[in-house]
Amino acid sequence: MANTNRRTFIKRGVIGGTFSLFANATLARTPTPKEIEGPFYPVIAQKDNDFDLTKIEGQQEQAKGKAIIIQGQILDTEGKPIEDAVVDLWQANAAGRYRHPHDTNKAPLDLNFQGWAIVLSGKNGGFRFKTIYPGAYPASRTWMRPPHIHFKISKKGYSELVTQMYFPGHKLNDLDRLLNRKSKKERPLMIASKVSRNPEAYEYDIVLKKA
Repeated sequence: MANTNRRTFIKRGVIGGTFSLFANATLARTPTPKEIEGPFYPVIAQKDNDFDLTKIEGQQEQAKGKAIIIQGQILDTEGKPIEDAVVDLWQANAAGRYRHPHDTNKAPLDLNFQGWAIVLSGKNGGFRFKTIYPGAYPASRTWMRPPHIHFKISKKGYSELVTQMYFPGHKLNDLDRLLNRKSKKERPLMIASKVSRNPEAYEYDIVLKKA
């Protein structure tokens, strides 16, 4: 049953990515803004790095929190899809805690949350994964970071991109020190679009520059 669900999940992602491709292929694109990698890039080895972060292979329980879908395309600045780009992503759990030894946040760990995935973009540049809506967390005594997901995208012939994806309409976005360092033109390029309520799904396209 698990393998069937995984095949269905991938098939849906390909169909959704194909539709997005026809809609976007002819549009010139502005490169996605860069952002700092942050201190919590994964350092703990794990066997399960697949597209479903809500469940760890071999464990019965699922991660706590609201399950969501993140989908999009990796594109070049001409709007053409980039196949087989490495999509490396990581995030905090629903309580705002990273699975990282240097995270001193007192929020609880979720040992059923994968927290980190490495997947390849498809023939149409598409990617799609299932995860948990990340929690906000304190970066300092006076700064709460809004929910976000970290991305590191790499592909031979293109400049590696490290960035962060934010969620639309969150009240902490307007107060975030990193997001507000960006120009008015850049900020919208870092905020996903909500495309479905059931299942709750967000779309986020990432644009790479050629090296």
